[in-house]
Amino acid sequence: MDEHFLSAERDLLRIATAGSVDDGKSTLIGRLLYETQAIFTDHLAEIERASQRQGEVALNLALLTDGLRAERTQGITIDVAYRYFATKNRRFVIADTPGHMQYTRNMVTGMSTADVAIILLDASRGITEQTRRHAVLTALLRVPHLVVCVNKMDLVAYDESSFRPIEEEFGAFFHEVGTADITIIPVAALQGDNITVSSSLMPWYTGPTLLDALNTVPRAVARVGGSARFPVQWVSRPKVGAYDTRRTYAGTVAGGELRPGDAVVLQPVGLSTHINTIETFDGPIANASAPQSVNITLTDELDVDRGDLLSAAALPAVVGQCIEAIICWFAMTPLQMNGRYLLKHTTRTTRAVANALEYRLDIATLNHLPATALAMNDIGLVKLRTAIPLCYDSYTQNRITGSFILIDERTNETAGAGMII
Repeated sequence: MDEHFLSAERDLLRIATAGSVDDGKSTLIGRLLYETQAIFTDHLAEIERASQRQGEVALNLALLTDGLRAERTQGITIDVAYRYFATKNRRFVIADTPGHMQYTRNMVTGMSTADVAIILLDASRGITEQTRRHAVLTALLRVPHLVVCVNKMDLVAYDESSFRPIEEEFGAFFHEVGTADITIIPVAALQGDNITVSSSLMPWYTGPTLLDALNTVPRAVARVGGSARFPVQWVSRPKVGAYDTRRTYAGTVAGGELRPGDAVVLQPVGLSTHINTIETFDGPIANASAPQSVNITLTDELDVDRGDLLSAAALPAVVGQCIEAIICWFAMTPLQMNGRYLLKHTTRTTRAVANALEYRLDIATLNHLPATALAMNDIGLVKLRTAIPLCYDSYTQNRITGSFILIDERTNETAGAGMII
């Protein structure tokens, strides 16, 4: 692996993948890691031995990503696995998510922070119900960029007439459900065609390779929104006798950009003030943008607590205790009406009650189905009431201030993830 992966000088792009069983997703990711030399020598040696034990003639690149023993035995992806690689100008984190319907919650977890989604499908089978499910989840989670890899082109003799109908059908379907920028690439992951090098077997395709597409896609500012948002994580109060008696507020910028002198409003109380200084470990800086972690001082002495939000004065967040959200349910115990949960939103945690379940979403058809509860992996529109006000945006505006998790008070387990509408 590139020893300079963690260098702050290169842009970091977060990728999430999805694909149906046997579409070759693990092989594609393995090929990408292999050809970018992102594999430790001892790991590669272990994969070579595992390939030999399974009777493989060539290196089984799928084993590079199927890290769990159960995954290697069954030949499927179960959990979300994170893989890392880098090129000259960009670093990448891949969330390899399972494509099975019963692991929808795992896919939601991986997609929730992605800048790019890679959806894989088999050229010999075309678009399946699972492909549509993956596309809908990508749209729901507002992943800004989508790369569709039509894999196993070798099984259709690298024929353009097999690729173009899939390209047209997927483009038309996704236009109905999402607005992400789409790139559709014909590939053969097993042989490496159009993964990092253009394939001579598909001269009719003149678009980018997968690596070219990932290297050039703009990093999405939509992931953190455009208006300034700063959830306060820690308050450092002055001490008697200290040299520096300023009260500072530590946290991570959750949207937009902050500069000294900017007018901000402290929410939920609604008090106006200005930013005095912005500092990091290395000293004062002229501006801070999402997702940078900084310390902030204000021009006025206000009573600021953890969980409060500093917002751009011109475009503050919404403040309220009644919210509507699309919720993906994670827990074995179903979401029940009037059920009580802990709700964690940015740096604030409060109690919440599920007042109403408007519908359960059929991901395959997009139909709204009547329901009285959400079972594990179900997705539905829920109305909640919180014990104290939240300062939030819609998920379409900001994926940080527009999202939350629900926690089971009895077990302390994450029960569900919500996207505020």
